[in-house]
Amino acid sequence: MTTEAVNGTRQVTNHIVMVRPVAFYFNAQTAANDFFQKNLHEPPGLVQARALREFDALVAKLRAAGVTVAVLQDVDPPCATPDSIFPNNWFVSFDDNTLVLCPMFAENRRAERLKFLGGLVAACGCDHLSIRDYARHEQEGHFLEGTGAMVLDRVQRNAYCCLSDRADADLFAAFCREFAFTPVAFHGFQSLAGRRVPIYHTNVMMALGERYGVICLDAIDDPAERAAVVAAVEASGREIIPIAEEQVDRFAGNEIELEGAQGKRYTVISASTFACLTEAQKGTLSRYTEIISADVTTIETYGGGSVRCMISEVFARPQR
Repeated sequence: MTTEAVNGTRQVTNHIVMVRPVAFYFNAQTAANDFFQKNLHEPPGLVQARALREFDALVAKLRAAGVTVAVLQDVDPPCATPDSIFPNNWFVSFDDNTLVLCPMFAENRRAERLKFLGGLVAACGCDHLSIRDYARHEQEGHFLEGTGAMVLDRVQRNAYCCLSDRADADLFAAFCREFAFTPVAFHGFQSLAGRRVPIYHTNVMMALGERYGVICLDAIDDPAERAAVVAAVEASGREIIPIAEEQVDRFAGNEIELEGAQGKRYTVISASTFACLTEAQKGTLSRYTEIISADVTTIETYGGGSVRCMISEVFARPQR
């Protein structure tokens, strides 16, 4: 498999967008169904300062590896956006210069699209972008939070979706019909205080690189759904790297493969993920890519997301 195996479609990009926060903190609205978030009740200024250090250090590592990083700076007015550091939830970018604007569950996250759309369009560098507005479905209470809700196999055209309050089944099916993906929908769960609760986003339990798939199969309780996910990933030619539920708690499913200088491949993970992976798991990843790890402990703790949530892929192709 190659990054441009079918009609020029790529699985991995060199170009990403990240949003530098201005007021990062615990978001009570998203905590309704993101059970990875923790509020340690530290002073907001302290949390913001630590998050900025973590953010800037990750950007520096990615740029040093040759990844093109467009950083959009958040600002306070006209509204607070405490989760702006996770832009992959509000848009999806495609090779044909299409941008899909996605509907989001938390009301205080919806302003992110208005704040940053102009910067995103500029970062794409295209004379023309086709924009599909799925965000209008928020008015009906239907949500599909971008590449948080969906893990896309762009080459083999499979879309994986852990259905939840943030990933509506009908809207997911409509997305797959419009953009020619085969839907692979399932239900994922995590253990919380002795009970099984839905996992809010697919990308905290699953990641697809060019030649590997990281999946917490134990989170898919239904045997038929689990078998369907395994069959689709294996049919794509990827090696499955299983992770345990305890590793999901350390964001081991929340990684992303990127292209660096001279086409070199990197898998980006957090320091907490690196510490919890077994040597065998690291060895499998290292057969396909070089690992970049970064400490984003504050962001993981207060935001309930990790490095993959912080990175939005840009697949638009500037006209020449």
